[in-house]
Amino acid sequence: MKKAVVLFALLVVVLLVAPGAFAQDSGAAAGGKGTLAIAAGFGMAIAAFGAAFGQGKVASSACEGIARNPGAAGPIRASMILGLVFIETLALFTLAIIMLKV
Repeated sequence: MKKAVVLFALLVVVLLVAPGAFAQDSGAAAGGKGTLAIAAGFGMAIAAFGAAFGQGKVASSACEGIARNPGAAGPIRASMILGLVFIETLALFTLAIIMLKV
């Protein structure tokens, strides 16, 4: 329980620092590119964690659905692949935005 509180507090701090880093106009401001790179790293880590968690849930649910109704394996597999594509696309968009900002 205590770990969850510490991780939540760390997440709140990162989410409060990131907008300030992305709002800077030049590298001469306090923090410069270093703060922006750190915020970008945290942003990509959060996006990768969310994508991995979502993909795990999709695969788990699809396997459970196929196990309960093997006759529907084809449509379940097709919708699972489509869902995985959408989840992975969100992570790739996050990476592209971070590369454009840094």
